[in-house]
Amino acid sequence: MAAKGFESIGKLGLGLAVAGGVVNSALYNVDAGHRAVIFDRFRGVQDVVVGEGTHFLIPWVQKPIIFDCRSRPRNVPVITGSKDLQNVNITLRILFRPVTAQLPRIFTSIGEDYDERVLPSITTEILKSVVARFDAGELITQRELVSRQVSEDLTERAATFGLILDDVSLTHLTFGKEFTEAVEMKQVAQQEAERARFIVEKAEQQKKAAVISAEGDSKAAELIANSLATAGDGLIELRKLEAAEDIAYQLSRSRNITYLPSGQSVLLQLPQ
Repeated sequence: MAAKGFESIGKLGLGLAVAGGVVNSALYNVDAGHRAVIFDRFRGVQDVVVGEGTHFLIPWVQKPIIFDCRSRPRNVPVITGSKDLQNVNITLRILFRPVTAQLPRIFTSIGEDYDERVLPSITTEILKSVVARFDAGELITQRELVSRQVSEDLTERAATFGLILDDVSLTHLTFGKEFTEAVEMKQVAQQEAERARFIVEKAEQQKKAAVISAEGDSKAAELIANSLATAGDGLIELRKLEAAEDIAYQLSRSRNITYLPSGQSVLLQLPQ
C-alpha cells in the first residue's frame, strides 16, 4: 500500500511539473517601456501590439518579439563636403524611439535591428544634403541654422520608417587640416594688419603733435618779437636779471661754493 501511495504521489508530482512547465511556457512578460509583437507560426506577425505586463500565448505556436520603446541615444559620424568644397567632419547625436503602433510593420520590413539599418544611411544622406548648402564660414557662424535644418529634414525622413526623433544635435564639427591652417594664417594676417594700422595711426598722431608744437613755438617767437619791437631791450634785461637771480640762489645753497668779498685781501693758510 505504501509503495502504491508513493507511486501515486510521484505521478501527481510529475503531472504538476508538466502542467507547470506548460503554463510557464504560455506566459511572457513585457517590461516597463517595452512593447511586444507576436509572431504566429501559422498566421505570421500579428497586427496587435502588446503592452506592459504578463500575457498568455500559445506555446510552440506563438513567439513574442520584445522592442524597447524608450528614447535611446546614437552617435553617427559623417565626413562630407561644404558648398565651397571643404572637407567637414560632423558627428550627429540622435535620441530615437520607434512608433509603437508601427512595430509590426517595422519588424516585418526592417527587423529588430532597425536602428542599425536605418539611422546611419538616412543620417548620412541628410547631412550631405544640408551641409552642401553652406560654405565653411557659414557652417561656423550659422551653426544653429544648420542644426535646425538637419533636425527638420532628418525627422521627416525618419518618420517614413516609423521612427520618432526626440532630439537631434551637432556635437562635433571640424574641417580638414588644410582649411584649419588657412584659417589660422588668415587670423595671423589680420592681426599683423591691425598692428600695422596701429603703427601708422601712432605715427600720424606724433606728426600732428610735432606740427602743433612747432606752431606753438612759432607763435611764441612771434609774440616775443612783437614785445621786443614794442618795449625795446627792457624785456631782455629783465630776463637777464631773473636768470642771474635764479643762478645766485642755486649757488648760495651749494656747500662747495665760497664767496670772497671783492676789494679785500684774504690770506690763505697753505701747508708748507
